[in-house]
Amino acid sequence: MDWIVALFRDPTVAHSVLTLSLVIAGGLALGNVRVRGISLGIGGVLFAGLLLGHFGLALDQHTMEFVREFGLILFVYATGLQLGGGFFSSLRRQGLALNLLAVGIVVGGTALALGLATLFLVPLPTLVGLLSGAVTNTPGMGAAQHALAEGGAGADATQMVGLGYAVAYPFGIIGTITALLILKRLFRFDPVKEGAEVERLQSLSAKPLSLCNLEVTNTNLVGHTVEQVIDLAGGGIAVSRLVRGDRQLLATGDVAIEAGDVLHVVGSDERIERLRLIAGRVSERDLPAMPSVMTVRRVVVTKGGHVGRSLEDVDLAGRYGVVVTRVIRAGVEFSPTRSMKLQFGDRLNVVGSESAIERVAHELGDEVKELDRAQFVPIFLGIALGVLLGSIPVAFPGVPAPVKLGLAGGPLLVALMMGRIGKVGPFVSYVPNAAKKALAELGIALFLACVGVSAGARVGQVLMTADGLMWLGLGALITFVPIMIIGIIGRSLRKLDASSLYGLLAGSMTDPPALAYAGQLVGNDTPSIAYATVYPLTMLLRVVLAQAVVMFGMG
Repeated sequence: MDWIVALFRDPTVAHSVLTLSLVIAGGLALGNVRVRGISLGIGGVLFAGLLLGHFGLALDQHTMEFVREFGLILFVYATGLQLGGGFFSSLRRQGLALNLLAVGIVVGGTALALGLATLFLVPLPTLVGLLSGAVTNTPGMGAAQHALAEGGAGADATQMVGLGYAVAYPFGIIGTITALLILKRLFRFDPVKEGAEVERLQSLSAKPLSLCNLEVTNTNLVGHTVEQVIDLAGGGIAVSRLVRGDRQLLATGDVAIEAGDVLHVVGSDERIERLRLIAGRVSERDLPAMPSVMTVRRVVVTKGGHVGRSLEDVDLAGRYGVVVTRVIRAGVEFSPTRSMKLQFGDRLNVVGSESAIERVAHELGDEVKELDRAQFVPIFLGIALGVLLGSIPVAFPGVPAPVKLGLAGGPLLVALMMGRIGKVGPFVSYVPNAAKKALAELGIALFLACVGVSAGARVGQVLMTADGLMWLGLGALITFVPIMIIGIIGRSLRKLDASSLYGLLAGSMTDPPALAYAGQLVGNDTPSIAYATVYPLTMLLRVVLAQAVVMFGMG
């Protein structure tokens, strides 16, 4: 039986894998336990790590640091890919308001920390450690340690920063999650219902497009091409075919309109009505069945060569004589426009001859099985670019050390851009939704397991002292008070929905576990949009203010 003892005691690879597996498995099982309808969710991994770490289960320092940071990178990168273009549209709609509220949390928490430290005579190294741990901001802790070292502080001071961070960090996660639950009870809202409504509003364009037959009675349109008529109506609709007398024609963009033509139109009700006002009236005539020389087929974009190119550049109508009437992307139907850029996995409804559609399918790929494969080259290329971006030092006047986005901020920004543009060079960034969620859950589980095991032994020792209990209480106040104040303001005055409110609070605390828990409360990924909206500015402010507190204290 000595081999079992050695497996749990010796710092081997097998020991590390076994430790992490036990912590994560036990934590996920704990997180599934519901008490009065409330469960810890992914936060159970942190508690399992704290418990096992307290009883002596440990990882060697280098392994723990690598797994912790790599897990965090996986989580934020997968989250960024999930957001994609939704982040940028949200930034335009409500980015300023959300970021102002997030700044209130950051500045308010820093001011509260300074006030409490003055009142309770907390040493400067412990203060910046508590401040970073209470808001779960590892880059802020690192920046503070660097600033202390630059200011001439010894190794003991930098170690105290880490200890303060470890004491405050668990409640930094627990406190944010607790605030989410208290706000739910305080305002008596249903996060699942509100999350579903946000998801519905985000996908208003997902409602099925309408079909309509319009008769051209406006003689001013005679001689205009189909493409020109669509432009006059403001675009956003498609004309798949038209009936002229007893003939049925494919309505490519260069077909000239004649009086009495009946247009078969695909689009939203509003855009069809706009075209009706220009063209004439709704036709009562039944269009004949599509002739054998003309057919419709759904073609899937699975070749990377056209990803990122617009429909105008691809020019399927001019090159093959076909008409694209719909684009289905992530389950959402769009009316095609010339400027619409293709993405991997887009499904195009194509009308034309069988032979022409076959050539279109060959060019675009149309390999449905490719949609089940994750493209790992762009994933790791994106992570590498994110690490490089996060490592770029940015100097600010008066700040003793350069500021960096860190190993969380850099990959998140790159993932947002990759999710938006769809490819880098020849590499397509497509990842199936199930794979994105799996990467995110794996990453956050690894991260929390390492944090829990690392803090378990030290936190137990510190909390046995009066100072340790005081530090724990101060850290809890730094965590809880600012997010409750801004949470109440955001809900009562700004009327934020549950998804935006939860994402704002988790993002302003740079708290991935709280984001994961918010997603469980809401029932979908909509909090991630608000989280990513405030995260970059919040991360930058946390790092800058951590160093500013050191400068203020040492000055």
